[in-house]
Amino acid sequence: MPPAGKESSSKLQILATEHWSILATRTLTYNESLSRVNIFLAILSGAVIALALVAQADHFGAAFISIAIPVLSIVLFTGVATIARLTRLNQDDYRWVIAMNRLRHGYLDLHPELEPNFTSSQYDDLRGALLTLGIEAAAGVSVGSVLHLPQTLPGMLTVIVAAVGGAITALVALAFGISAAGVAVAAAAGFVLVLVLMAVSGRGSYTRTPPSLQPRFPTP
Repeated sequence: MPPAGKESSSKLQILATEHWSILATRTLTYNESLSRVNIFLAILSGAVIALALVAQADHFGAAFISIAIPVLSIVLFTGVATIARLTRLNQDDYRWVIAMNRLRHGYLDLHPELEPNFTSSQYDDLRGALLTLGIEAAAGVSVGSVLHLPQTLPGMLTVIVAAVGGAITALVALAFGISAAGVAVAAAAGFVLVLVLMAVSGRGSYTRTPPSLQPRFPTP
């Protein structure tokens, strides 16, 4: 059996190796998230520029409407797929944060005297993960937590995709010859509908916690 000091050193080395591996995986997750957002914004920008050229030639006539609806539908599909992938990547990042908190708990098991030097949490429940992410968990829903959602990549893109959905419904209403007031109502209804559907879908994806992420070291 190895000496206690050597055994402790081996455990620290194993934990540190796993810690760096998770950090590298989180970096790849962030890179893919930014790449997905850039792809969507490039498609959106290209579609807007193309529709602007068509509008100059057709003066927002029937040809413009017949082209704009399928083009914006493609943009809408791309946005929904991008948000779905970003949501999945955020779930993966949450897994890596939990894993790092467990490793941090292992560090402090070996050297509990180092606890005052740690700012991130050593607990692997939701409160500990939020603390590591820099989000202070408070009782109830605070204004800060509500305003945090639109600042995230999925939240920001959800608003943009909802605006695209509103534009599509407005164009459809315009194609049926509805009045200006009706077009405005249709646009607002399309925006709210897409926003609500995306919010419900995103919320449902976070309510299912896999068994591997059940807390082993909950916050006292």
